Amino acid sequence: MSTAPQPDRFHYLHIDLNSFFASVEQQLHEEYRGKPLAVVPTMADTTMCIAASYEAKALGIKTGTQVGKAKEICPDIILIAGNHTEYAKYSHLIAEAVELACPVSHTPSIDEMVCQLIGREQEPPRARQIALDIKQSIYKNAGVALRCSIGMAPNRYLAKIASDMQKPDGLIGLLPSQLPRAIAHLELRDLPGVGARTEIRLNKKGITTMEQLLALDRSGMRTLFDSVWGDRMYHWLRGAQTEDSTGSNVSQAEVQKSLGHSHVLAPEHRSQEGSWAVAHKLLHKSAMRLRMEHFYTGSLAVTIRYQLTREQAEARAAHSKVKRHTSGIKNSGWAMEARFRDCLDTLTLLEVLRALWAQRPQGAEFNKPFFVGVTLRNLIPESEHQDELFADPNNRAQLSTTMDKLNLKYGHTTLHFAGMLPARESAPTRIAFTQIPVQYGVDYM
Repeated sequence: MSTAPQPDRFHYLHIDLNSFFASVEQQLHEEYRGKPLAVVPTMADTTMCIAASYEAKALGIKTGTQVGKAKEICPDIILIAGNHTEYAKYSHLIAEAVELACPVSHTPSIDEMVCQLIGREQEPPRARQIALDIKQSIYKNAGVALRCSIGMAPNRYLAKIASDMQKPDGLIGLLPSQLPRAIAHLELRDLPGVGARTEIRLNKKGITTMEQLLALDRSGMRTLFDSVWGDRMYHWLRGAQTEDSTGSNVSQAEVQKSLGHSHVLAPEHRSQEGSWAVAHKLLHKSAMRLRMEHFYTGSLAVTIRYQLTREQAEARAAHSKVKRHTSGIKNSGWAMEARFRDCLDTLTLLEVLRALWAQRPQGAEFNKPFFVGVTLRNLIPESEHQDELFADPNNRAQLSTTMDKLNLKYGHTTLHFAGMLPARESAPTRIAFTQIPVQYGVDYM
């Protein structure tokens, strides 16, 4: 990577939708605008807010605030159960609005988009006008309650940082000639990829401020992070344009190693029979996605978390650490994975799930499951799959394909195996934070 001075150009715009889920609710419901509002996964005081409007944030309510605490801070706060389908629709609608001003080159998550600038678009005045056009297009074509902050920078890493520097409705540019001094005032946690654990590790090595981090040379950064990540970050923070920061050379197979679904069970399903029905449905959805995304899988993992009584939690705490779910539920956990010959049909995967399920733990601590997750791993693109010498005499793949055709047309639970019937309406698609949900037929998944 070159350390030569870079011309003052912006190569990327990072668009960060402000309080996205809460803003969508305010767009859908005009009566909620200007009022404290929080989006929650379920209507329970023990759960956490997954999004808060700026009116709520001004009172100290933010993502991760317990709902009961939010009510204490603001008794009149509006609580809304998250609506995955609407958020997915608006994410696509906003992307279409952005495209009217500048092509979207990358979508890191449901509430983020990246535009790559070319030619004279990279000149600061033109880049700024494109950013303003994006804001106006979102306002006019997606909704008046929807706002975004945009960061402009020579690489994607810095553009992401810039988009967080002014909220809501911000517009910040970081030019190579201003770096790295323009980011010296930030906190370590403001850097993408530096979470709580990484910050603690850096503090133990004597790095507690951004100034100290930026004072390190390339070798020092690599040693600090004990990986090539430190080397890359050294260059990114100084405005280098690298393929590593864009991810342009990463193939689909390298990006996606797994897919699956998980669900916190409704009270009526917190039993052995109910949890199995939900696990069955999660597998049904995952297998359908597997085929829609043109993969085979060679591994299936199942995770179950069990709610502990106060007495069980106290007994367990005497000899080990007790886990606490984001909902506040103290729990014990179990997980197991099975490997098998590559497949994509639901019936084969269901047999694997059933075999794993039979090995789940038994006993007093494992009578009340409240969380189930099913994950398909070791994904192999269809183009790289090697067919078996002898065809499947039961035509399982063809059966799954036929089921998919009907489910795509009428909804993904229209035709299914009987085992998931008790949970047919349970485990709806949840909010996706790290990807934009894809619409398969009439449903988002």
